[in-house]
Amino acid sequence: MRNMDRRSFIRSALAGAGALALPWQAAPARAQKAKFAAGDRVVLNKTGIVTSRLAIGSGTNGFNKVSKQTRLGTDTFVGMIREAFDRGMTFWDMADQYGSHPFFREALKKVPRDKVVILTKVWTRDAEGVKADLERFRKEIGTDVIDILLLHCLTDENWTTKMKATMDVVSEAREKGRVRTFGCSCHSLGALKAAADSDWVEVLLSRINHRGVAMDAEPSAVVPVLRRAHDSGKAVIGMKIAGVGELRDEISQSLKFVLGQGFVDAFTMGFESVDELDDVIGKVAAVQV
Repeated sequence: MRNMDRRSFIRSALAGAGALALPWQAAPARAQKAKFAAGDRVVLNKTGIVTSRLAIGSGTNGFNKVSKQTRLGTDTFVGMIREAFDRGMTFWDMADQYGSHPFFREALKKVPRDKVVILTKVWTRDAEGVKADLERFRKEIGTDVIDILLLHCLTDENWTTKMKATMDVVSEAREKGRVRTFGCSCHSLGALKAAADSDWVEVLLSRINHRGVAMDAEPSAVVPVLRRAHDSGKAVIGMKIAGVGELRDEISQSLKFVLGQGFVDAFTMGFESVDELDDVIGKVAAVQV
């Protein structure tokens, strides 16, 4: 299929994908196979936040305020964010570590704020540092309210005890109307288990794919933890679907595995071109579980 034809087909498919997807429990038996669209409107479990199934990521190899997406330059990356919005992707995934806040600020000049869900992540561990970072983030992004704020890249299995003061700062930010919901991203199985068991965590960003590449542990160990977290009401957002590029040729298999679990409310991926975005949109539409 020629490129323009494929894009037209995708736009048409997205226009018809308007049904509200409710958060799943353990996957029930179905008379018909479930189908998906990247632009499906999904509910992030008990947070009540409604957004697209696919989030536009900005942190491929993201560290020290740069990523593959920010290296594209403002015009190219912001143009891709807007193209994604036109295709139904209203979930924006950013982080201080990626240096991506200013790019999304530029995108907000052309996209209505109330039409997108903004997720960002704070690396700072101490309470006063997080308080200062949150105020800086709102200015950098150009928004009064951050929809989802995550404590970034937690590895300590005792983080819920050691970071209590930091968690309190985030809770206070919601009371003041600066954050809608919060949680964490984890980079160890111990930290993930602590997050799943925490009453404070409302959103859990977790690495998941069919082969366990760049994950906290093998899928057989991670899946039960995430299922428990989702069953308790937490929103589960998947990341590393392509295994930091190692699964580039197995994205269809990874998507089938992730979407078939029934507890992954949404997932994030970073793209370096509109063609890559369109390719994944097509692969999501082809998944049947």
